[in-house]
Amino acid sequence: MNPKMILTDLDKTLLCSDGSISDHTKKVLKQCQDRGILVVIATARYWIGAERYIEELKPDYEITTDGTLIHRFGEEIYSSSMDAAMANSIVQDLLQYNPKTEITVATGRQVLWNSLHIAESEKLHKAVYYDYSKPLSCRANKIVAELSDGDSAVKIAEKNRCRLQCYRGENWYAFLPEGSGKIQAIHALAELLGISLADIVSFGDDLNDKEMLQICGTGVAVSNAVSEVKEAADEATLSNDEDGVAVWIEKNVL
Repeated sequence: MNPKMILTDLDKTLLCSDGSISDHTKKVLKQCQDRGILVVIATARYWIGAERYIEELKPDYEITTDGTLIHRFGEEIYSSSMDAAMANSIVQDLLQYNPKTEITVATGRQVLWNSLHIAESEKLHKAVYYDYSKPLSCRANKIVAELSDGDSAVKIAEKNRCRLQCYRGENWYAFLPEGSGKIQAIHALAELLGISLADIVSFGDDLNDKEMLQICGTGVAVSNAVSEVKEAADEATLSNDEDGVAVWIEKNVL
């Protein structure tokens, strides 16, 4: 197999459960790059939450913030966002649901957050405190809040005509621009680079990876993936804690 791009999710796919990247995985991805194969991460994490892994891996491109942003070496080359009016409407609906709910708003690489514990956050310690007492004046790539029930999240998304994204095992819900997501970003990047989707191998574990695995030439699910992702994938590999991505690449590409 001679793919032109390796595309991988981070959490519970490329990363071990303790949040680390094994030396074996880093070595294999570097070997891909040495052979001219592009290495791209595609993660739901905000850019600042993925920054440490970007520094470790030095991928050729970074798809972050649930596919609403693409960067190359820190330079933005693609952005899908909602205007300030829509962002403010979503924030106000969330505060009406629960005035004490924590809300994060991504605007490019910057993240606003109304938490008093920003410095303690492993993922978002570089966020900027904002209490939303004044309306936002910026566009937003993604808004996330913790809600106790999914029905309320659905109602807010429907009212504001935006995309709703949820994550397995969590009560955090993301509100994204309509028509955005990982697959839209992948299409945009492939078109920019002149690469066919058939020449991309993708790896994932969660529901927001399902379509990514379906549209790429070869979609590979790690063994710890949810059942729907396993069913959608073309192939399977070992778990994230067994270097499943690296093992599959060694066997089928290198």
